[in-house]
Amino acid sequence: MAKLVSKTYGDALFEVAVEEDKVDALLEEARAVLAILEDNSDLSKLMTHPKIVKEEKMKIIEEIFSHRVSDEIVGLMRLVVQKDHFGEMNHVFEYFISTVKEYKHIGTAYVTSALDLTEKQKQDIEKKLLETTKYAEFEMHYRTDSALIGGLVIRIGDRVVDSSIRTKLNKLSSELSKLQLKVGECAS
Repeated sequence: MAKLVSKTYGDALFEVAVEEDKVDALLEEARAVLAILEDNSDLSKLMTHPKIVKEEKMKIIEEIFSHRVSDEIVGLMRLVVQKDHFGEMNHVFEYFISTVKEYKHIGTAYVTSALDLTEKQKQDIEKKLLETTKYAEFEMHYRTDSALIGGLVIRIGDRVVDSSIRTKLNKLSSELSKLQLKVGECAS
């Protein structure tokens, strides 16, 4: 149900954005609204409270967001509240943002390394990803994990490239275990 809600409203906002040539503007507004929603758990509690009537919730949306974001965003938020789906509001904006990023060929890459990477290394990684994928641009997210020992783990969507030393050692260990089993079987 949640996926259907986010897809339905996210697609509707995307269609409006494309039709009205407001993709970039609505993308920035959606990111800003999403950040506000994520940073204000009290607002979510208030908007999902069963004893507060829809009309009051829609009034709250108007007071907070009118004249700060476009009518399209406020209208979408009012509609989501009216249909009792405020609990899915974050997912609606996340879906919209990911749809726009695909439309604009912007990939999101999560790179994990054992040590901090230099700016040159980061540039080289991004360049290689641009050369080997369909994306024209990347939003890069870097983090370190000393447990990797060395190498990199790169995740783009549901694709993962793992060239870490930890994974190579685990594979080698597994292969050695299989080899020991076969040697043991032959000796019997």
